[in-house]
Amino acid sequence: MSDGLSPNLQHLETSATIAISAEAKRRKAAGEDVIDLGAGEPDFPTPGIPADAGLRAIKEGKTHYPANEGILELRAAAAKHLSLLSGGRPVNADHIVVSSGSKQSLFNACFTLFGPGDVVAIPAPAWVSYPQIVHLARARPVMVSGDPEWSLKVSVKDLDRMLPGAAGLILCSPCNPTGGVYTHAEIRAIAQWAKDRKIWIIADEIYRRIHYGPGPAPSFLDLPDELLERVVLIYGVSKAYAMTGWRIGLALAPSKIAKAMAALQSHTTTGANHPAQFAAAAALADERVEQDVTRMVAEFRKRRDLVVARFRQELPGVEFVDPLGAFYFFFRVDSFGKITGTEFCTRLVTENGVATVPGAAFGDDRWVRLSYAAATTDLEKGLDRIVAFAKKLGD
Repeated sequence: MSDGLSPNLQHLETSATIAISAEAKRRKAAGEDVIDLGAGEPDFPTPGIPADAGLRAIKEGKTHYPANEGILELRAAAAKHLSLLSGGRPVNADHIVVSSGSKQSLFNACFTLFGPGDVVAIPAPAWVSYPQIVHLARARPVMVSGDPEWSLKVSVKDLDRMLPGAAGLILCSPCNPTGGVYTHAEIRAIAQWAKDRKIWIIADEIYRRIHYGPGPAPSFLDLPDELLERVVLIYGVSKAYAMTGWRIGLALAPSKIAKAMAALQSHTTTGANHPAQFAAAAALADERVEQDVTRMVAEFRKRRDLVVARFRQELPGVEFVDPLGAFYFFFRVDSFGKITGTEFCTRLVTENGVATVPGAAFGDDRWVRLSYAAATTDLEKGLDRIVAFAKKLGD
C-alpha cells in the first residue's frame, strides 16, 4: 500500500454510518436544522439499574485490569440470560468472551476463524463493518445478494451459488440494515447447510431483543447442540439496553474457539472496561431491567408502525423491507427516477435537512436506510421532509 501504510489496510474504508452520523452532528453544531435519521443507536438513556451498577463499581474501586475473558459476574449473567431467551437450554459461562463492544467480538471471531485465502459469505445488504473486518483478517468477503421478494434475506439455494470451499458465513438477524428477521426454519436450514459443508457461522444477534413478533427473535441457540458445533454467537447490551457508549460485547463460542479468542484479546485490549462490565451484568441479570427493555421495544414498534404507514399512504409503490426487528427502515429509491441512494441521501440532507444512510454503504446503492431510533417528534418532522423530497423527485 502507498504512503507507507501496511498492506493489511489495502481494502480498509471508513465506516459510512459513523461518517454520516459525524456529519449530521457537525451540521447541527454549525446551526443547521438537521434531523439525524442515520444513527444506529437508541435515543433512550441507559436504564437506571445498570447505570447505578456502573457507578457503584467505580466507587468500590473496581477500576483495575479485569479478567481478560470478562468478569465472572457478567459471563454468568450472560449465560443465564441467553439460556432464558432460548427456553432454558444450558449455556456455559466458560464459553463466553467479553469484549469492548460487539464489533470487537466480531473482529476477534474473524481473526480466530479465518485467514489468507479463506472465503467468507456475507448476505447483502449487510452492515458496513462485516466485509472490512473480514478483509482485516486477510480473508475474502463474498457478498451474497438476498431476494427482494423475501425481505432481502438469503436462502440455502442462494448460499450454494457462492464460491466453493467457503470457510465461513456471517449472518445478522434481526438484520442491520433491513430490519428483516430469519424464521426458526430458515435458521435451522442454514445451520444444517453449514454443518454439512464444515462452514463456520458467525451469528450476529445483537438486535435479538428488538423484535416485533412474539418473544425474542429466533436464534441459533434455539437449535439442537449438533447444529451449534461451528457457530459463534455475537451478543451485547448496546442496542436493546441503550448502552452503546458502555462498549460491552459478548461472544459465545465452542470451548476451543472461545479460548483462542480470549488469547487473541490478551494481546489487544486485555479485557473490556471494568466498571462497564458490572453495569452490563446488572442489565442482563436484574429482571426489573426487562421492563425498561419492553418499554423501549414498544416505543420502537410505534415508530416502526408510523414509518410504514406514512410510506404506504403517501409514497405508494415505493419498495421497502417490512421491518420485523431492529430499528431500521430500508427503502428503494430508484423508482424516483435515475437516482442512486448516495445521490438521494446527499440531496436530502443538503436540500431538506435529513440525514440517512445510502445503500451503497451496505452493498446496494438502489436503497436507503432510515433509522427510527429517534424522538417521535423528530421522526415525524423527518418523514414530512422525506415525503416532500421524494414527491419532488417524482414530479
